[in-house]
Amino acid sequence: MMEEAVTAPVARKVRHEVEMFGDVRVDNYYWLRDDSPLSNPDVISHLQQENAYTDFVMQGTKHLEDEIYAEMKARLKEDDSSAPVRRGSYYYYLTTIQDQQYVQHCRRPISITTTTAPSPPSVYDTMPADAPEQVILDENIKAKQHAYYRLDAFKVSPNNELIAYAEDTKGNEMYTVYVINADTGAYIGEPILDVTSDLEWAGDNTLVYLTMDDTLRTNKVFLHKLGSNQSGDLCLYHEKDDRFSLNLKVSESKRFLFIGSRSKTTQSVFYLDIMKEDEQLQVLTPRINGIDTTVSHRGNHFFMKRRSDVSYNSELLVCTLDDTSDTTLLLPHSESVKMQNIQLFTDHLVVYVRKNGLPNVIVYNLPAEGQPITSLQEGRDVEFFDPIYSVEPSQSQFSSSVLRLKYSSLKTPPSVYDYDLNTGISVLKKTETVLGGFDASNYVTERKWASASDGTQVPISIVYRKNFVKLDGSNPLLLYGYGSYEVCKDPSFSASRLSLLDRGFIFALAHVRGGGEMGRQWYENGKLLKKRNTFSDFIACAEYLIENKYSSKEKLCIHGRSAGGLLIGAVLNMRPDLFKAAVAGVPFVDVVTTMLDPTIPLTTSEWEEWGDPRKEEFYFYMKSYSPVDNVRAQKYPNILVTTGLNDPRVLYFEPAKLVAKMREMKTNDSLLLFKCELGSGHFSMSGRFEKLREDAFTFAFILKALDMVPSVI
Repeated sequence: MMEEAVTAPVARKVRHEVEMFGDVRVDNYYWLRDDSPLSNPDVISHLQQENAYTDFVMQGTKHLEDEIYAEMKARLKEDDSSAPVRRGSYYYYLTTIQDQQYVQHCRRPISITTTTAPSPPSVYDTMPADAPEQVILDENIKAKQHAYYRLDAFKVSPNNELIAYAEDTKGNEMYTVYVINADTGAYIGEPILDVTSDLEWAGDNTLVYLTMDDTLRTNKVFLHKLGSNQSGDLCLYHEKDDRFSLNLKVSESKRFLFIGSRSKTTQSVFYLDIMKEDEQLQVLTPRINGIDTTVSHRGNHFFMKRRSDVSYNSELLVCTLDDTSDTTLLLPHSESVKMQNIQLFTDHLVVYVRKNGLPNVIVYNLPAEGQPITSLQEGRDVEFFDPIYSVEPSQSQFSSSVLRLKYSSLKTPPSVYDYDLNTGISVLKKTETVLGGFDASNYVTERKWASASDGTQVPISIVYRKNFVKLDGSNPLLLYGYGSYEVCKDPSFSASRLSLLDRGFIFALAHVRGGGEMGRQWYENGKLLKKRNTFSDFIACAEYLIENKYSSKEKLCIHGRSAGGLLIGAVLNMRPDLFKAAVAGVPFVDVVTTMLDPTIPLTTSEWEEWGDPRKEEFYFYMKSYSPVDNVRAQKYPNILVTTGLNDPRVLYFEPAKLVAKMREMKTNDSLLLFKCELGSGHFSMSGRFEKLREDAFTFAFILKALDMVPSVI
């Protein structure tokens, strides 16, 4: 009754009109946008009122939130370490400590007898327990001075003597790079300021890094000599086309740095030969519209994965270092199998592909270095044991025959395997410990297929607990979706999710068009003027789950973040009757307004993903689904929207405007809550326990929306 008596914040309305192609859009909440919101008392006051209202409405579930948080934390093995990675004469690994939010970066020598040369890497290698541990960097100490702390790009120099790392202390993804002595922790030179976390060594005394322009587009690559001033760093390349952004990759052989200049459809590649200590980039693949090339190196050859309008699922070519224009086709394009990535070793080629919506790994033998490469023998598939799963490469040594993989499924905790490329033997090196009596055999995973409105079969990954679920429509269900940028949201494990599964929830993942799960064409059919397929696919998945008694409209909840938040916002406007509750995290929801403004971060490079609304066809198509533009007078389900004030990807005012307009327009008394973290960015809070607290809050909201909050005795 007290909750009903509290009035939700009402944002003031200031009429703002935008006219395009004879169409007038009225944006009464445009005033919420401010490039310096902390200095705008009206904006900050509104956000604080929203937070206060959310806290008040949720105070009755605080005991449940605390209970869920305690469950999540109790599953963690707080004192733990990662599977060690062998690099030179050391094993590197991460450790976590009881009650500490962040990790320590550590190493141990492979042999404490310095005269003994380390043996070749093997899948049976183990880190010697008697070797002394060295804590190189403790993030907990660094984070004490900051409300937000994120460390990326922890890079070890080739001689293992120096560490370069990048830290972000605001959540705005603007990094400062420090170089320290690995043994003493002493700083080397001055920090490198206002850069990205793309960072690589070019020898033992040289770093290569990227910077961004005012719209956060990575547009310059610099070479930095240790001990020199950043102002004198050499700019190796400046990308002036605002559709293209730069990326940085070191070859597995560590001989070359590859700098890619990429739009959504095209990538050309430059290279830097580290062995020659060059200070000029060389063109490897020229820019040709519609051709997207990534490059790797081994011996006397460059390996090039190339995608085009013809080879849309990619093909693999090889050329010599001396003549990059004379290429040989090694693996042709396949209409049904997408080549996602390649990884090179001294004697092997590993190809990561996607078949029927799932990742697969194929191993090929290579001829001796220096020998011509004209073809490949038949490859060998790496076998996995779950019907649906996630697998991705981890750090491996180029000179070894050991492939390291990260593996998990909806019921299998994250695991690290070493796979012998010669014998096919796979050895488990580490499985994330889940405390609290977790038993994977208690859970069931399934792959189902929903029929979209045009007949397309859309895969759904499902997990639930045995004996907790009856397929009679009575089960609460959380359906997650993304569906943009060709990103593959594979079925992976979440220990936090167990707090829902163990309360009788079903969790489902809709692999809708716009993602990359089913190949490049799957992505193409969910972008630009086909973007609405993403939303209709998600609705079809929801309807399938209801029709097949996994859940009902009264028990179905949905969740998505970022571009997945756009998906949530769009389907809420299209089919609000289909869902009981929705959570939209850092959602991209003001599509037309944002894409019309090239000063907003990332806009210009996004035109190839969403379309350019300065063109009439795209303007009206994008307006037809843009969540903010399609809020109307109708009943909406219970909704939680979250954002971060420092988010550089989806600016805070987009979700703020969505909530303000929904408050104005919706015709029922369902929950509509807005939570803005005033000290974080796109990836929420930075500490591991803080992230658990956010998950607990989200789950408490879902349970409240479903009227599943137990009474306090």
